[in-house]
Amino acid sequence: METSPNYYYSYFPVFLCFTFIAYKILGRRRWINRHDDPPLPPSPTALPIIGHLHLLKPPLNLSLQTLLSRHGPILFLKFGRLPSLILSSPAAVEECFTKHDVVFANRPKSMSADHFTYNYRSYVWAPHGELWRALRRFSVSEIFGPRALLRSAAVRQQEVAALLRRLLAESSGSSGGGDGKLGVYVIFLKYKCIFY
Repeated sequence: METSPNYYYSYFPVFLCFTFIAYKILGRRRWINRHDDPPLPPSPTALPIIGHLHLLKPPLNLSLQTLLSRHGPILFLKFGRLPSLILSSPAAVEECFTKHDVVFANRPKSMSADHFTYNYRSYVWAPHGELWRALRRFSVSEIFGPRALLRSAAVRQQEVAALLRRLLAESSGSSGGGDGKLGVYVIFLKYKCIFY
């Protein structure tokens, strides 16, 4: 049995009606969501996947200065999927970090941070709130408290003495001058003092 071309054309109006209804529903939902969100600061046009990365050219400070001169002292940029707020005036910085500091206190959510921090339960990744305050109280009293510092005083003294011995041994070598290992030694010193 052979189908005629008119048979396929009979589904075309149904397809058009379905597409029109879906577009209206999705467009209305977007319009409603757009009015629920607070307005964003001014922003140049972004590309779909890379966002505003195409606008940033070396030197970075000059390209940001050009964008800020066009759009004002507060600028909203997207670097890929990561939204960023660029502030250039002292008044805007003061308002963000004094009046609205709780809004900016949280870190962005990510799947890896969710997995490695057990649903944001660590001190570093916890959102600003009651859990963060409890973790901060615990760390101040148990890790950086006077008793904890007295317990680790001997370890700190030994590690500082070992660091000074290593630096003295390296400086007395024939090469003269260090090769930039001080930063590595200081990091090791901090880790040993924290985890002993």
